[in-house]
Amino acid sequence: MSVSDPIADMLTKVRNAAMARHEKVDISTSKLKLEIVKILKTEGYIKNFKKVTQDGVNFIRVFLKYDDNNEPVIHGLKKISTPGRRVYSGYKDLPRIYNGYGTVIVSTSLGVTTGKKAAEKLVGGELICTVW
Repeated sequence: MSVSDPIADMLTKVRNAAMARHEKVDISTSKLKLEIVKILKTEGYIKNFKKVTQDGVNFIRVFLKYDDNNEPVIHGLKKISTPGRRVYSGYKDLPRIYNGYGTVIVSTSLGVTTGKKAAEKLVGGELICTVW
């Protein structure tokens, strides 16, 4: 089965696994997905991740993070750009998510990064998703 928007599929898998209180979730691999997962790790939304090969198929195993009350750290994931509607923003107009508590992930000419780091480097790009 082919997926028309693999990034949205990845975000949905992570969102559903967090709501169901799963320890980990497996997602198919790509360079962009790996960069997004690295950002989720550095921003503290997930515990860890690792690349796994099983029966010749590569995927990323994401270990989800929960607080002391067993509530997921990821409260929401939302895709901004879609295959039918790309959304771009300059560095001056990058959105703030929940007054700075959330994170926007941006694909820039310098690679995939957070909105804060893109604004510091004075580069804009395609808004991929928001996490809070």
